[in-house]
Amino acid sequence: MHLLGILLTVMSLAPATPASYDEPRGPLSGRVVTIDPGHQLGNRNFPRRVNALVPDGRGGRKACNTTGTATDGGYPEATFTWQTARALRARLERLGATVRMTRQVNSDHRWGPCVDARGRAGNRADADVFVSIHADGNLAPGARGFHVAYVPGRGDLGLARVTRDALSRRVPVSTYIGGGTGLSARTDLATLNFSRVPTVLVELGNMRDRQDAHRMTTPGGRSAYAAALAAAVRRYLTS
Repeated sequence: MHLLGILLTVMSLAPATPASYDEPRGPLSGRVVTIDPGHQLGNRNFPRRVNALVPDGRGGRKACNTTGTATDGGYPEATFTWQTARALRARLERLGATVRMTRQVNSDHRWGPCVDARGRAGNRADADVFVSIHADGNLAPGARGFHVAYVPGRGDLGLARVTRDALSRRVPVSTYIGGGTGLSARTDLATLNFSRVPTVLVELGNMRDRQDAHRMTTPGGRSAYAAALAAAVRRYLTS
């Protein structure tokens, strides 16, 4: 066989070189989001540490953390925030974001971190957005729905409004805070005060209200909260 024929035969038998493609990039690729699941399940077991005073971010001091609230059926706020935060993290990672959490477990044997450390977590991660997840424990009759807390005059109002709008498409707005706006300007929350990145603290509902409690204790309800928060982060970072 001629040399050219041999070369052509060898080339025809060689496996094709796969085409080179760029890795798919989600709309939040390159973005960093810090999620703060409020409280810790074991806070109640470490009262001295949880009640120790830490800076509040405005010249005073306050308790390191609290035990959080619970539904009338005993479902803890710490567990709700943890499960919702994990659902949110999964959604954001599918969109391409890098997600940092202020705590890595939900355990009866752990406590903290303190509110000042939580507030600084987004700064340390050089985050684009910081979302702190909580639930309320208001005992007033008819008190239900979410509200979004932010520090006024610091540039967080835009994120607060986007978050409010996304949540209001899926869950009820607070009947007892914010006058129906779903927004609450706060200067007393250390987690917000210590953050230097766009930050909101969301009280996703009132755990002492039967309707809100049902939503919080079901996977579908927590998925609705996570979907709304993911939509808010996406809109804020891509608009």
